Amino acid sequence: MSPDILELSVADSAGEMRRLMTELYPICRSITGDGVRRTLETIRQLVPLEIIEVPSGTPVFDWTVPNEWNIRDAFIKDPRGEKVVDFGEHNLHVVGYSVPVRQTLALDELQERLHSLPEQPDVIPYRTSYYNETWGFCLSHDRRNTLEEGEYEVVIDSSLEPGHLTYGEVVLPGESEAEILISCHVCHPSLANDNLSGLAVAVFLARALGAVERRYTYRFLFIPGTIGSITWLARNEENAQRIRAGLVAANLGDPGRFHYKRSRQGDAEIDRAVRVALRDAGEDHRVEDFVPFGYDERQYCSPGFDLAVGSLTRTPWGRYPEYHTSADNLDLVTDESLQGSLEMYLEVVKILEQNRRFRNLNPKCEPQLGKRGLYGSLGGGTEGRDQQLARLWVLNLSDGEHTLLDIAERSGMGFVRIAEAAEALVDADLLEEVEEGVRA
Repeated sequence: MSPDILELSVADSAGEMRRLMTELYPICRSITGDGVRRTLETIRQLVPLEIIEVPSGTPVFDWTVPNEWNIRDAFIKDPRGEKVVDFGEHNLHVVGYSVPVRQTLALDELQERLHSLPEQPDVIPYRTSYYNETWGFCLSHDRRNTLEEGEYEVVIDSSLEPGHLTYGEVVLPGESEAEILISCHVCHPSLANDNLSGLAVAVFLARALGAVERRYTYRFLFIPGTIGSITWLARNEENAQRIRAGLVAANLGDPGRFHYKRSRQGDAEIDRAVRVALRDAGEDHRVEDFVPFGYDERQYCSPGFDLAVGSLTRTPWGRYPEYHTSADNLDLVTDESLQGSLEMYLEVVKILEQNRRFRNLNPKCEPQLGKRGLYGSLGGGTEGRDQQLARLWVLNLSDGEHTLLDIAERSGMGFVRIAEAAEALVDADLLEEVEEGVRA
């Protein structure tokens, strides 16, 4: 590869990721609508994004692409005519997909349409009603407790009618048609960690990979959650069969430790690559088994596809108090976490790119490494021991069956060290690569 992907860096990207998130944060997104389009148009200024529109009513497996929802304004006015809830102040104030409303209600009737969190009285919750036509407002519990008896004017200026589901796709062709998938969701309004952090990491990973030659083809999906992945899979069953590995990117900006949720397969190459990348980085992390609940990995891992797609996050969904509330704002996201998440995704990619099989061309006893300049000229010392040990591990396990990832796992040595050892041994004519699908 030129430049060598092992040397590829994404240093100092946090500021750019934050600028992108800051631009996108105010936009009211949902699973359809102009907010998604505005978001994708912004992303298209940074990466070669194709925007796809799928008409409402399109069957996608057991689902149907829903009507398109857009909202212009919404508010509640108290008996004195003062706005006590205003969509213009925060777009979480309206239940997502609320149908149009213009009426006057007594407080007890209005209360049935209000959502708040008594246990978190100062935040606005995020609520949606995608597939049940209704309406509602969200507000802090403190604000709710100030509402007085009387008549309230309620307005939701929205539309719910046939239109399109919109998603974006970036495809970076590689030497192989086999694909690595990076998927993130673009359907959440003004939620920084759960939505925008994964989106930002995906965008800047795509930018970095677009600058180098690649072994694999990379497909980045910017899709509405659940219905987006279902729609993409329904329209791309043939393309899906080329996906060798994948990650769902979300919750990558909070200061929590990394969590990796395995694919349904449990021990696929991607599962092992993430574990080794986290181990080599010395990151505090937790690896968890697959469960059919969460983000879009549950669609990619459904039994009819069973793709090797896991989810690499920081604090998983629902496990931090700011989740799905107005407290999931730009202040929750740290530059250090964003930068670290992007770097970790890149390290996983590097392992996938460099994970190859080799055959030892001198398998009967160790070859004489010293005469090839691959072993220290003086015995008894410890200088360069790790480098020499890595070369011996690679020679010993390069039987045409073991991959470099296998060797890194078994030896306990860093993957980069193992990959560098293999490169040196190939240059010395002691190894040959075994092409995909060929065994000793």
